[in-house]
Order: sequence, then structure tokens, then C-alpha cells
Amino acid sequence: MPASPPSLTPCALCQHSRPLTFHHLIPKTCHNNKWFTKRFSRPYMREHGIWVCRPCHAFIHRQFSEKHLGRTLHTLDLLLTEPVIQDYIHWARKQRG
Repeated sequence: MPASPPSLTPCALCQHSRPLTFHHLIPKTCHNNKWFTKRFSRPYMREHGIWVCRPCHAFIHRQFSEKHLGRTLHTLDLLLTEPVIQDYIHWARKQRG
């Protein structure tokens, strides 16, 4: 996992300034899976991710399986184009930060 984000970095999804957690865009449970190791290097899987607040992180993992996240939503751009995520972000940005 990369070093902690700068202290004033907002959440990559809701843009609120809250304590952040690192979301691996290819979930750690997939790092030993043959499908993933053929397509991505281990350092890439370990380091590739986004900093999100706990509510956004929890929402992502409630909505999608680990394999779906790694295979289909493995970049921030892909995650942001997902309709469920777009609806959530629209709602979350209106909430108190």
C-alpha cells in the first residue's frame, strides 16, 4: 500500500475531507488469482488504488464482488462510469462532510 495521502486530500469519490483509507482497485483477495497474475504485476496490484473515505470504501465493497471490482472496475475512470457509483457520488456529495 502506498504511503498515506497528504493530510488535506479529499476523498476520490465524494470529495469530502475526512480520514481516508486505501482502496485497492484490484482487491487483495485477487492478487494470487491466476487470471489477475497473468494480466497485472504484483507491484502494480499492490500499489494501484485510490484514497477514499470509509463510507465510500464500504459502499464500493457492498455493491460489487471482489472479482467484479478487479476485472471490471480496476481503474478510477471505470469505477466512475459505473451507474451505481455515479448515483452514490451524487448523493454523497450533498451530505455533510
